[in-house]
Amino acid sequence: MTVKGRLTRGVGGLYAVTAPDGSEYLCRARGHFRRDGISPTVGDIVTILIGEDIEPEKGEKKVGGANGNVDVDGVIDEIEPRKNLLIRPPMANLDIIFAVIPTCRPEPDLLLVDKLLSIAEHADIDAAVIITKCELDPEAAKRTADIYRCSGYGVFPVSSYNGTGTEALGSFIGSLGDGAVTAFAGASGAGKSTLLNRLFPSLSLKTGELSHKISRGRQTTRHVELYPTGSGAYIADTPGFSLLDFERFDFFSVEALPFTFREFEPYHGKCRYTKCTHVCEDGCAVIAAVNEGKIPRCRHESYRILYDTLKSKHPWDKK
Repeated sequence: MTVKGRLTRGVGGLYAVTAPDGSEYLCRARGHFRRDGISPTVGDIVTILIGEDIEPEKGEKKVGGANGNVDVDGVIDEIEPRKNLLIRPPMANLDIIFAVIPTCRPEPDLLLVDKLLSIAEHADIDAAVIITKCELDPEAAKRTADIYRCSGYGVFPVSSYNGTGTEALGSFIGSLGDGAVTAFAGASGAGKSTLLNRLFPSLSLKTGELSHKISRGRQTTRHVELYPTGSGAYIADTPGFSLLDFERFDFFSVEALPFTFREFEPYHGKCRYTKCTHVCEDGCAVIAAVNEGKIPRCRHESYRILYDTLKSKHPWDKK
């Protein structure tokens, strides 16, 4: 029997696939994916084979028995073409990703957020910004919100403590439609799981206290998992991360970088020099917009940092 569904969780070589009727099947992947260098990823639309008499591929164990100490229901036989794929957080077929920024405790890392937004832009994934813990410092929350609104992003200032802003965010997620795939991503301690529990109490996600010694959140999300929201959309609480490493991973090239900052778009082609880097040149329309307050200076600083990292990478450096 064949079943088509959404891959919602993957741990240790086993994958949970949810069918349209809500049934969940625990599966392993066919061996040919490994041979072809393909890894099933949360968010994938897959076709699975169910039943005791599935003919195993060469080197595979017969389905219907245990995989270690876990009984499996079937195998992932096909993965539909993906409309997008992220390396970190590892997800496929995302419709929108929410960059979650704490107002404080821990201090917001805007460079990390800007890296995430650039990656989403390059992958043609819509993005929005959530500012958490707004009750702790409303003025700081407003300053951060102004940065990203000026940059062209939807912004949701919220407080999981008193509920401020959560209704508007929940309504927005509910309006995304049946089958939409969304994710909350941000640094450990930003309050992703706490906020999701506030929005969708049935999730009962684990949350962690902030470590006072290191002023970071204790990691509570260990893997990416999609959860149904009740409105037809799926939402993921992704593992917190402290680094999106542009030196180690090939997210995109230095030539693509200017097109990942959406507030630069009105100024493309308006610089004095055709090959303007938008870093320091005279006659740069982007720099002029920064000086005029049309582009937030901190966003341009993030751009410069990413530019310096990417320009030093060469194809021959890859091993």
